[in-house]
Amino acid sequence: MGKNINEIIEQAVNTGRLTKTDVVTLLSSSGEDAAALFAAADGVRKNQMGDDVHLRGLIEFSNYCERNCTYCGLRSSHKDLARYRMEEEEILAVAAAAVPLGYRTVVLQSGEDSYYDAQTVASIVHRLKKELGLVITLSLGERNRDEYKLWKDAGADRYLLKHETADADLYVALHPDMTWERRKQSLLTLRELGYQVGSGCMVGLPGQTLDALAEDLLFLQALDVEMAGIGPFVPNPHTPLAKAEGGTVEMTLKMIAVARLLLPKAHLPATTALGSIDKQGRQKALTSGANVVMPNITPNRYRRMYEIYPNKICLDDNPAHCRNCIGGIIASLGRHVADGPGHSPKDCFSGLAG
Repeated sequence: MGKNINEIIEQAVNTGRLTKTDVVTLLSSSGEDAAALFAAADGVRKNQMGDDVHLRGLIEFSNYCERNCTYCGLRSSHKDLARYRMEEEEILAVAAAAVPLGYRTVVLQSGEDSYYDAQTVASIVHRLKKELGLVITLSLGERNRDEYKLWKDAGADRYLLKHETADADLYVALHPDMTWERRKQSLLTLRELGYQVGSGCMVGLPGQTLDALAEDLLFLQALDVEMAGIGPFVPNPHTPLAKAEGGTVEMTLKMIAVARLLLPKAHLPATTALGSIDKQGRQKALTSGANVVMPNITPNRYRRMYEIYPNKICLDDNPAHCRNCIGGIIASLGRHVADGPGHSPKDCFSGLAG
């Protein structure tokens, strides 16, 4: 006889270890069983990470992309998309305006755009660190080891590179000009170089099974990531997957909850994608194990052009309004905005300056 849900949850809370079968069982839960999963994840979050919610200011500085991923609105084949690039001084100005709002971390994100060569990115990182004292997360896709090292030496603290799916066949189908092995190797290189490593997956991809979702979670645990971004797949009408069904709120929340049980000391964001398919999506994530929110501080004139998926929230909010809004949401949950840099609590990272 197999273990019941409560036994699996108890094992996860006590040991942080589950078999793939156990993970699939938790992902298959519903009703009271799912509620018990969410409550357990929220308890682990509180015990391990406290009630702080860490804000990461997101700067989407270029929507050019040289890749052609089948799910993404920035794909190179989307010829009708108006493209933009922010120059170094504009990026610095946006980050500087975020500091008085209380942001300690900025996330520099773009499509895979080689217009920004390694030295240019290194200069931006160095100035953000030296002039503004910010903690810096980069999310620039796959680059080579020398580039990753240059940026780490320039002051980058974290790197976010979502693996999207650990199902190698599905990965190739979604990324026609990429390989699963290279993505995995890039993540291992980032780990070797001493970054706080973030990865993550989409939930509800066409052809994705519960076994595949379980493999995603076990991969994140094996990599021992410092941050795991898990959000729903949202179909974009300008991609080959335009008519596919999207991911659900319920399954995304279960993925976040199980991630918290398997990665008790990881930062888990309540994603914008989840908030875009459910007005209460971020609140639900924050009560199911999440402890990070990534408000968009990109200038408004660019936001609609960074259309990875449609109907994103907060496209017209200015950074000050957005900061006040998310602060109110966090307070309504009995939580508070963290005032520290939000480094990983792991011993090797928790003593970092900044």
